[in-house]
Amino acid sequence: MTASSFIPGSPVRNALVSWEKRLFEELAKGSDLLCVDVLGVQFGVRWGRAVTRQQREGMSAAWSRCASVRQLMLPPMPEEPTAGLPFTASVAHRSVTHDGGKFHLQAASFEELAEAVTTRLTLAAILANAGELTMLHACGIADPLTGAVVALVAKSGTGKTTAASVLARSYGYVTDETVAIAHDGSVVPYPKPLSVKRGHSPYKRQVGPDELGLLPVTAMPFIQSIVLLDRVQGGPTIAPVLEKVPLADAVLALLPETSSQAEIGAPLQSLCHLIDDVGGVWQVTYSEAEDLPAALEPLFREQPRQEPAWEARIAENTGTGDIPQGWFRRAAARDAVAIGGDLLVMLENQVVRLSGIGPAIWDAAAAPVPLEDLVEAVAKQHGTPEGYRAAVERAAQQLTAESVLEK
Repeated sequence: MTASSFIPGSPVRNALVSWEKRLFEELAKGSDLLCVDVLGVQFGVRWGRAVTRQQREGMSAAWSRCASVRQLMLPPMPEEPTAGLPFTASVAHRSVTHDGGKFHLQAASFEELAEAVTTRLTLAAILANAGELTMLHACGIADPLTGAVVALVAKSGTGKTTAASVLARSYGYVTDETVAIAHDGSVVPYPKPLSVKRGHSPYKRQVGPDELGLLPVTAMPFIQSIVLLDRVQGGPTIAPVLEKVPLADAVLALLPETSSQAEIGAPLQSLCHLIDDVGGVWQVTYSEAEDLPAALEPLFREQPRQEPAWEARIAENTGTGDIPQGWFRRAAARDAVAIGGDLLVMLENQVVRLSGIGPAIWDAAAAPVPLEDLVEAVAKQHGTPEGYRAAVERAAQQLTAESVLEK
């Protein structure tokens, strides 16, 4: 068959389009396809034959709030099951800016497969949005009338999903996994199934928000407040306590709970701007999730914007090439901000908090300098108490060991 047989409008091309459309319709009708949008990325999931009709329909219901309204995607046939891994699925994905790709999943049980689908879809969507969105590892709930979102940030297994399942009976359910914030403060909803622990099973059950009676988000969501969850387990029950978190502590607490923040331009400055916009970061210390709706109610209202309590610092080095023997130069950094007397420096793989004489040493080492220049720079800012030269040398050696300086 020649290439000309497939020109637009040709009988063969029209027949292929018609066949593909019918195939889509039949697969979708039988719940063989799960087509969802996750953070702007479109996914098509095609189930293997070991997945029963009831299980397929259950996953379609659980993911119904993420259902895609765009043209359906047809993933390839799932891989052949094996005796040890009989449950299979294939996934295709694409976004506005990325063609995406395809991958296959295999599992020993349907519960394992369902959890793997949730995890892999979330991860692929996060990677596709790296550098574009600030993505907090958080559950999100919204005022149903205004769309104001409160993001509750916490590590896995510390109460996010439980908090979401309780709060979203009074407020709109945004997500229990990733609160994705655009540059203008708008939030991209991700109302995925909630991953709920089931007894002693190693795999979480994927439960749709409709099954749990969670309210939808009806207004355009935007970030209003950011809260660190501090759940106290064991001991007597305590009433929730809300308190503001100092800026430097807030930045250091949020960074490990972000996804791909380092890919955003000026990542520390971007996070500080976000914190300013929401009036600072709060922490809620609590025992029972049932007590949270009343405690968090004030945070759905606009908070007074803070005057910036931080200053951007130039992170680039002014000297290149070899470093003379015994001299120091600060290591390459992605970003740096000064907060009070502290300096936060984002290196390639970590964020370091410098205090005391550390910021003065870092500032002085933009280009290769001898130890005496570091001593002089520290003396100008901190004076010359007894033993200060030895203290500067020890600090410079320690910062070198921590990869903040190089020599």
